[in-house]
Amino acid sequence: MSEIKNLSEEKKYNKWIVVLAILIPVVVAILSRLKLQDFGIEVEPLSYLPPIYAGINGLTALVLIIAVIAIKNKNKKLHERLMKFAIILSVAFLAMYVAYHMTSDSTTLGGEGTIKYVYYFILITHILLSIVIIPFVLITYVRAITNNIERHKKIAKITFPLWLYVAITGVIVYLMISPYYV
Repeated sequence: MSEIKNLSEEKKYNKWIVVLAILIPVVVAILSRLKLQDFGIEVEPLSYLPPIYAGINGLTALVLIIAVIAIKNKNKKLHERLMKFAIILSVAFLAMYVAYHMTSDSTTLGGEGTIKYVYYFILITHILLSIVIIPFVLITYVRAITNNIERHKKIAKITFPLWLYVAITGVIVYLMISPYYV
């Protein structure tokens, strides 16, 4: 009976999950293509942000790993706090990413040859999976807060490696392109 109640409670969040899974990437894509200067807003480029949000990606990866260790050691409270922190870090990353791109031109890779193909493979998979991960994180979180623990565990086994990949490749993309920032 409790499982039916949990499923019913989980379903209440489905519309929000769909809305956010669509809205977040669309808003990020639109805002990161707009330049505040084009609207007459005089603002200095926020060129100091890329290393900060790359660091946030690295911290997110570390938090995710520690959260998995915590739950494997049956420390549910620590796991819960770390996962909420990982979500906050991801939101902070998005805000800084958008702010940077609204004030600064995109930086392109200056490398040639094989490194260029490696970079674009990592970049494209990072971008695509950063979109794919949004509904996974939201569903995983909702299953946790609605106490659908078995369903939470099932999707967390997919969410964790995807989210970890996105966090780690965010750092790699930054490190590969950082010599070309102006």
